[in-house]
Amino acid sequence: MKKLVANKQIRCMACLSCVRACSEAFYKVFDPVKSCIQIVDNKGEAKVKTCIQCGKCMRTCTHGAITQNPKTGVYMINKKLCVGCGDCVKACPMQVMTLGDVATKCIACGICAKACPMELLGVEEK
Repeated sequence: MKKLVANKQIRCMACLSCVRACSEAFYKVFDPVKSCIQIVDNKGEAKVKTCIQCGKCMRTCTHGAITQNPKTGVYMINKKLCVGCGDCVKACPMQVMTLGDVATKCIACGICAKACPMELLGVEEK
C-alpha cells in the first residue's frame, strides 16, 4: 500500500511548506484548511498529520464515491459521485480530509514531500 509517511526521527519546523504545496497544487491558493496534510501543535512541538489510508472514509460513504485503487491501495474520491455531504470528513480519524463542493483527501502524490525542506515526508510502499 502506498502512503505518505513522516519520519519521526526528524523534527518538523512548522514552516508549512508542505501545507502550502498541497493546497496550491489542488486549489491554486494557499489555504491550510484546504490542505490534505496538517501541522498541529502537540505539547509545544509541531506534529504532522497525514492520511493513514485506513479506509474509514470509504466505508462511511453511502454514495460509493470513494474507492480503493487496487494497484496502490490509496483511497480515491470520485468527484463526479461525491455529493459533498461531509460524512467521510467527519469519519476521518486523522482529521485530514477537506470539504469544499466535494470532499478531498490525500492521494499520496508526494507534492508535499518534495516541498519539505527538512525531507521529513516521503511516499512509501507499506
